[in-house]
Amino acid sequence: MTGSTAASFTADDYRARMERAARTAAEAGLAGLLVAPGPDLVWLTGYTPPAVTERLTLLVLAAGQDPVLVVPALEAPDARKAAGAPALTLRDWTDGKDPYAATAALLDASGRFGISDNAWALHLLALQQAVPGSSYASLTEALPMLRAVKDAAELELMAAAGAAADATFEEIRNVPFAGRRESEVAADLDRLLRRHGHEQVDFTIVASGPNGADPHHEAGGRVIERGDMVVLDFGGLKDGYGSDTSRTVHVGEPTDEERRVHDIVRAAQEAGFRAVRPGAACQDVDRAARAVIADAGYGAYFIHRTGHGIGVTTHEPPYMIEGEERLLVPGMCFSVEPGVYLPGRFGVRIEDIVTVTEDGGRRLNTTTRELVIVE
Repeated sequence: MTGSTAASFTADDYRARMERAARTAAEAGLAGLLVAPGPDLVWLTGYTPPAVTERLTLLVLAAGQDPVLVVPALEAPDARKAAGAPALTLRDWTDGKDPYAATAALLDASGRFGISDNAWALHLLALQQAVPGSSYASLTEALPMLRAVKDAAELELMAAAGAAADATFEEIRNVPFAGRRESEVAADLDRLLRRHGHEQVDFTIVASGPNGADPHHEAGGRVIERGDMVVLDFGGLKDGYGSDTSRTVHVGEPTDEERRVHDIVRAAQEAGFRAVRPGAACQDVDRAARAVIADAGYGAYFIHRTGHGIGVTTHEPPYMIEGEERLLVPGMCFSVEPGVYLPGRFGVRIEDIVTVTEDGGRRLNTTTRELVIVE
């Protein structure tokens, strides 16, 4: 998350997030949360540590206690500049000292803690040694919905990221496709996303012809030809919040079968969207989209979940998949992205980010879902 994003939220915003996180952890039976550098730390404090450091940085949250950020002394000046810094206590440590002993003093000696999924094993093992009676659970396992429900300010940022991705699609549909490599079109997507305000581009999938049957195809050296279906899937972070959209275009006129498959996926995407409402289960969205594709005879070719949550990362809980009975609540944001993938031939995927409203759902992507013809 960039500095401009941190400026979008106040110390009070971060204080409220930390208090809610500590309270939710206590309700889940945890003694507290240990948050390492990564998206959770940025979301809770507004602080982004250096990208590469082996030194321990850890936010310690527990109900009834002031939040404490354990941070290397040489990085403390930057930590103090974070928007959320006034809402927490910094405890710095110098090289040559034991940061785990300092952290252990903050922990319940027999407590069970949620810890960031991306915490280094080096640090977790050292904490276990320093506090041998403690135990740990991954944060995603313990509190999967910690960041799932967005407030009004976050929804505004999510909508802006979606609009930037839409503007990118409106431009990319007018660039030449035929005779160019997938990687060249992917570079165009990267450039356009950044032009429209993304500070980070996470993926630019350009999957032409038979490559479209691979949902996570890496854009490569294949030259796009007339007659190709091309799956475009792109997104990243704008002001710290995620975009992710997919549209499938065709180079020149499609065949009747290509149009039919695209129409099926479009109908499935619409069905998934219409299933979004407060109180519905996540799996209901998956079931609604999957039923359309299965009824059309292509069920075996829809090979991934219907959607994933999105926020300060482009993939996070909740997931729209069979077996996920978690209920949708207003403020959740996730993708609805059914697809059909015919090996050796072509693929189709259509994806919007959707947020749950008080009486249904709202798309954060509004570009046409009709089959677009490109040159």
